[in-house]
Amino acid sequence: MSAGPRRDPGLQPERTSLAWRRTVLALVVVDLLVWRSWALAVTRAAPGSAAGAPDYLGICALTAMAATVVLCLCVLARGRELRSSSAAPRAALMRWAAAAVVVLAGSAVAAVALGR
Repeated sequence: MSAGPRRDPGLQPERTSLAWRRTVLALVVVDLLVWRSWALAVTRAAPGSAAGAPDYLGICALTAMAATVVLCLCVLARGRELRSSSAAPRAALMRWAAAAVVVLAGSAVAAVALGR
């Protein structure tokens, strides 16, 4: 009985690292769409029409940017971990990444609701 083909232990961490990068790239696109929504709302607003009113779309854009920065830091940290070992990610890293994704999703939904 022969054993199956030997696996290259270096490929799995590389694939995982690439998956994290693809995910953050998709989330950066979501962040850019929130910023686009805010920019379009600012250009459509009449000058002086919303003086003193809070800019909720701007708050959404800033929140989305903060979440994207946190996600990028998580991807960098996980990539660094994967280069040194193939151990499971730390729980704190996963909590930060999950929280950032939830915040980014909430910002995107709020931007869509406010952009109407």
